[in-house]
Amino acid sequence: MNEPDATAGQDTAVGRALAHFEELRPRLVGVAYGLLGSVAEAEDVVQDAWLRLQRSDIDAIEDLTGWLVTTTSRLALDVLRSARVRREAYVGPWLPEPVETAADPADSVGLADSLSWAMLVVLETLSPAERAAFVLHDVFGLTFDEVGAALGRSAAACRKLASRAREHVESRRPRFDVDPEEHRHLVEAFSRAVRSGDIAGLTAILDPEAVLTSDGGGVVRAARNPIHGADKVARFLTGVTAKYIEYEHRVTSVNGGPALLTVIGGEVGGITLLGIEHGRIVAVDMVRNPDKLNGIHEVHRPR
Repeated sequence: MNEPDATAGQDTAVGRALAHFEELRPRLVGVAYGLLGSVAEAEDVVQDAWLRLQRSDIDAIEDLTGWLVTTTSRLALDVLRSARVRREAYVGPWLPEPVETAADPADSVGLADSLSWAMLVVLETLSPAERAAFVLHDVFGLTFDEVGAALGRSAAACRKLASRAREHVESRRPRFDVDPEEHRHLVEAFSRAVRSGDIAGLTAILDPEAVLTSDGGGVVRAARNPIHGADKVARFLTGVTAKYIEYEHRVTSVNGGPALLTVIGGEVGGITLLGIEHGRIVAVDMVRNPDKLNGIHEVHRPR
């Protein structure tokens, strides 16, 4: 992959465009990540947008920011459409790629700022066009004229797409905001129960209809289908962790919320993200595919 040449003369059109591109890069990666749920694919898309800019008549571009956002969105939408086909052959459930964020949202400037884990999971249920309209307008604040330019549709059509997506998102995401301290408390209680093999204690903090989804991608062992019900989820979790001779849990922040990092032999073994409603855990999402753990760096930090 050809990285932008940071030595390009700043007095040239390419040099000025490079400086603007580098300043805008986090936002561009965020847009692509919101559409794709994959950091690696998002970064590839943004790099492709840069290469296309280099091949364009830069002096003729009146709104460079708009051009880059539109081009990145179009490229990401193309990748999303092809990714839907690839994911049909994915081994087991497909979950988005988690990204580590600052514990305090005010300190986080990365690409996951506006994209909670619950939001990303719900976005996977939308059509590519609905997802694009919603992410670009509702998450990143583009006007419907700008969204239309990115999607090649009228502003009115994009408004309808975003409206349908919004209704779907509102009906699927958690209905109650969870206090960060309560969330962290439940994550820690979950960890204690799992590590001690306390099935009763784990069942007590799980919603009776809790669902566990495990993404190993066929690379590592994981449940091939979602597991339903508090008792089955609790027995699965305690049974899996009992197989490891030595491992540890660490609480970190992923996509703006508390998450549980599993460290096995000094390496990241997975991330567990909990969906919470009414003080109970309703969803346990376990990302174990090592290809999706590149955005997790907590294991390398001093304890």
